[in-house]
Amino acid sequence: MPAQSVIELRTSGQGLYEFTGRASSFVAKAGVETGLLTVFVRHTSCSLLIQENADPDVRRDLDAFFARLVPHADDPAMGYIVHRSEGPDDMPAHIKAALTAVSVSIPVSSGRLVLGTWQGLYLFEHRDRPHRREIVLHLSS
Repeated sequence: MPAQSVIELRTSGQGLYEFTGRASSFVAKAGVETGLLTVFVRHTSCSLLIQENADPDVRRDLDAFFARLVPHADDPAMGYIVHRSEGPDDMPAHIKAALTAVSVSIPVSSGRLVLGTWQGLYLFEHRDRPHRREIVLHLSS
């Protein structure tokens, strides 16, 4: 029988926010031994990543890379951007979300997420201001 839950993450600006523990707890409580967890973020200016959770330099480097790849709309290199009504970070946030994933799937075996030793599940916030983000967890067996 499928199980579903919505978790809320509050962000304080751009960056990676790990929620592996919350997803793992959901799977454990669902009692499903073998299945697939689908994780979906219900927003267009953030995304999801499975990424290393051991060295914080990885998160810093990802932040720096995406800031260089897609700078704020007020950067001269982004002069072509038309959508600016929600601030200089909004359209770049949509571009970053388009380049990454808004859903990920993780196998479940023996009632646990089948993540690698150093893998964690992250919300990747692309906006500058704090936001309340909703993430849907759907576990099917």
